[in-house]
Amino acid sequence: MSLLSESERSGCLKILNMMSEEDLLSLSDTVTNKMIMVEDVTEARETILSFTKNAEELLKRKKVHRDIIFKYLAKEGVAMPPSTEKHQLVKSTLELWSTAKAVIEENIPGVTDDIGHRPVPNTAEEKADVKTDIGCDMLLLGQQFSSWFFRLWNSQNPSLGQQPQDWGAQHFWPDAKLRLVARADNEQLEEFLGAEMVSYRLLALTKEERLHFSPNLEPPGLKVLSSPHGLVLVAVAGTIHRDTVCLGIFEQIFGLIRSPLKNNRWKIKFVNIKIRGQDSLVGIQTTAPTLTYDSSELQMLCNL
Repeated sequence: MSLLSESERSGCLKILNMMSEEDLLSLSDTVTNKMIMVEDVTEARETILSFTKNAEELLKRKKVHRDIIFKYLAKEGVAMPPSTEKHQLVKSTLELWSTAKAVIEENIPGVTDDIGHRPVPNTAEEKADVKTDIGCDMLLLGQQFSSWFFRLWNSQNPSLGQQPQDWGAQHFWPDAKLRLVARADNEQLEEFLGAEMVSYRLLALTKEERLHFSPNLEPPGLKVLSSPHGLVLVAVAGTIHRDTVCLGIFEQIFGLIRSPLKNNRWKIKFVNIKIRGQDSLVGIQTTAPTLTYDSSELQMLCNL
């Protein structure tokens, strides 16, 4: 199984997108020893990424031509002499991804269909079998997912000066739901249905409204529950900022379900967000927010 980090997987995908259909199909046959037949280039790319053990292995493949790696580095702002040999280009590419990996922090394996971090090899994917008697693994799963999600989400905020990561509807189930409750002077409720709508609305919070969400990834700011039906519920509290100003606190609940068609990668089924502005926080400590949901309320959501 692929052990590519998010930055490696994203970079490899960009390189694969630059390859010809003939080379992609040939490379897919090579990495799978012709055991898997693919129907199109999209399936070929996903198969190649899934069966690639590490980034260096893929970059050194004959079908990944020197010119493609050279062009990829140029697009990423890494200038190399035109005469640079392939092995040097491979080294520079791996260094680029390694630097990005250190900044991004690796996330839960396969939260979506086009990233695949490994913060602790296979821990979340193999151990989080949605059983209620493995609390430590569930907590780790929640921490890894939350760390990945908020880094990805916050990277869309232009005021933070970060390279935006691969945000999009691919992180959500097609019938995903978003419920957003904001409370300041009065309470406002917004609801959205569908991966595209949920993705766009969440994106607007960080990209357009320039909000920065800072989660508390330790209990009681984080709780994780699971159901016998495969749903994992991650609840996290935190503070909301714009530039240097703390605007309030939030509580966010995610419903996660694995996708058997995407190598059992976790995807988001629903998101519930409750935001409280500073005006409603009189007497409330906001440095390390805690969840106000009790276990019975979360269990009800988990059993929906």
